Amino acid sequence: MFLAIKWALVSFPPFYQMGSQFMVAGAVLAGVARVRGSAWPNQKQWVGGAIQGCLLVGAGYGFTAVAETSVSSGLVVAFTAIVPTLVALAELPYGVRPARRQAVGIAIGLVGILMMTQGQGFGASLGGLLAITAACVSWTLGSVWAVHGLPGGGKINTAAGFMGAASQMLTGGVVLLIASWAIGETPTWPPQPVALASWVYVVFAGSLISYTAYLVLLERTSPSLATSYTYVNPIVALILGVTLGAEVVTNYEWLAVFVVLCGVVLLMWRRD
Repeated sequence: MFLAIKWALVSFPPFYQMGSQFMVAGAVLAGVARVRGSAWPNQKQWVGGAIQGCLLVGAGYGFTAVAETSVSSGLVVAFTAIVPTLVALAELPYGVRPARRQAVGIAIGLVGILMMTQGQGFGASLGGLLAITAACVSWTLGSVWAVHGLPGGGKINTAAGFMGAASQMLTGGVVLLIASWAIGETPTWPPQPVALASWVYVVFAGSLISYTAYLVLLERTSPSLATSYTYVNPIVALILGVTLGAEVVTNYEWLAVFVVLCGVVLLMWRRD
C-alpha cells in the first residue's frame, strides 16, 4: 500500500491524495452501513469520530504521505515500527506497565529508530523525518485514546461498526482536503495512469479495508496487539520498495530496521 501511495504522489499531492481517498472510502462504507440498517451518528458520535479522524486519518495518513515525498516508502514504513514502543509509553498514564522484557524491547526499539534517523534516507530529509514522526505520534494517541479514553476524561464516543469507521474517514478526509486547499496543493489532471491506478488501489486496500480492519482490532484487543502489524510491514515494504520502486536502502539502514524489529519482538512477547 505504501509503495502505491508513493506512485500516486506523481499526480496527487499528499494531503489531497489522502483526503480524496478517505472521502470516497468513507462514502462507500457509510452507504454500506446504511443498507445494513445502521443509523447516522448523532452529534456526540460525529465529534468523537472527528477526534479520531483527525488523529488517525488526518495526521496519521496525511503526514505519512508527506514523508513519502522525500523519503523512500520502505524507510517510511520501517520507521512506523516505533508505534508499538510509543503505545507502550502512552499507556503508562493509564496504569499499563511493561514487564522487564518489554522495557528492554522499548529501549532497543528507540536505539534502532535513532540509528535509522542517522541513515542516508532520513539524514537527507529533515522534513520527511519530522512528518513521519508526527504521523506516528498522532497514530499512537488515536489508538490509545480509542481504547482508554482522553486523558482525564471519558472514553471517546463514536458510532459502532462500519458507520463509526465511515465517520472517521469522512471527517479526516475533510480535514485533509481543507489542509490541501490551504497550502495550495494542485493535482495533475489528467493523472498519469499508474498514479490513478495506485490511487484507486489505496482507496480500497488502504482506506476501506485496512483502516476498517484496524478499528475492529482496536475494539476487540489492546492497542499494543492492534499495532502488531509492524512485525511484517517494514520488511515487506522495504523489499517491494527496492525491487519494484527502485528505492535505495543502505546496509546501515537494513541494520537499523533489524534492531527496531528486535525491539518490537521483545515488546510484543506475551507476558508470563
